[in-house]
Amino acid sequence: MSATRPYALVLYGATGFTGGLCARYLARKLPAGTPWALAGRNRAKLEQVAAGLPGDNPPELIEADSGDPASLTALAARTRALASTVGPYMQYGEPLVRACVEQGTHYCDLTGEPEFVNTLLSRYHEAAQASGCALVNCCGFDSIPHDAGVLFAIRELTLEHGGKLDGPVTAEGAVAFSAKFSGGTWRSALEAFARPGANQRSQRDAQARLKQWYPRKVGGLAPKPHKDDALGGWLAPMPTIDPMVVMRSARALDDYGPEFRYGHYLVTGGLGKLIGGAAGVGGLVLAAQIGPLRRRLMKLNPAGQGPDEATRARSWFQVKVRARCGDSEVLCRVSGGDPGYDETAKMLSETLMGLALDEGYPMHTGVVTPVMALGDRLIDRLEAAGMLFERNA
Repeated sequence: MSATRPYALVLYGATGFTGGLCARYLARKLPAGTPWALAGRNRAKLEQVAAGLPGDNPPELIEADSGDPASLTALAARTRALASTVGPYMQYGEPLVRACVEQGTHYCDLTGEPEFVNTLLSRYHEAAQASGCALVNCCGFDSIPHDAGVLFAIRELTLEHGGKLDGPVTAEGAVAFSAKFSGGTWRSALEAFARPGANQRSQRDAQARLKQWYPRKVGGLAPKPHKDDALGGWLAPMPTIDPMVVMRSARALDDYGPEFRYGHYLVTGGLGKLIGGAAGVGGLVLAAQIGPLRRRLMKLNPAGQGPDEATRARSWFQVKVRARCGDSEVLCRVSGGDPGYDETAKMLSETLMGLALDEGYPMHTGVVTPVMALGDRLIDRLEAAGMLFERNA
């Protein structure tokens, strides 16, 4: 590592609950002697986190604050790659992204906020390409199991189809889980629901640019509730950021065939639950747009807190992916433990290490998806870390 880049990687936001899990994961998994650091605005809290880390490769500590652009520039200039767990990203994320673009530093985060990702696409994609850095959003449960799961299914489908996908490809992903999600995720979702107009405008702008940069034919399947026993039963369309991420990967990579469509669903457990869940989500979206109600909802799950280890040990997720091309079809599954915390920390940390340590990566620069950045290497890393990628599951 050169004198101007003393660290291979830096974790920004290590004093939060998920950030602390990432710090412990990195302390256990980093190759011996890898120079790394934890960053945040409160040195005393950083010292507490560092004191509780396992292993014999302690991180250095760096004070940096999203409200102090000079500190973020200095931070980005000192590392090859940086991960941020500090959200909501629409509120706190852009200054750090800007610093990484200016310094040519690879960046990854946990956002599931469509407006933030679309804003970065519009403002920083071309500048990041010019500076040679990858800005990789959605590196937790949003949206790696779906992004990497569809890539895994595409690889299996290609083998089934004789080594090349020469016709239209469709894929469907259905997620089921038992878990509690972080206060940060809850707050980010409420903030996104509160800004429907801004979300729609940013989406239109980003889509126009994506079609120009990546002209491959890509679209969504008709979003309708239905029953599909192979994918888990009654399915409800799931309008999260995950299908946006999958379709961006399909736009950028030839591997997905000449034309690609994707459908994204939540396994609901029955028709009654599907109807009740849809009504509940609709009510939550409306409530988030009323300031006093939104603030009360945020207090139900405060940021920075999370379940204990025993609760997380009982949590699980699985994403089933079915992919088709012509007469060929494959059914695959991605599964793991606690999605909201432990597996999210694993996914972000493995992405960060891939950006910082793996020769030849990232494969693409600019504002990119996890699969665009790391491709099959991401699956290899996650399988080695204990996540399961299976065919005909």
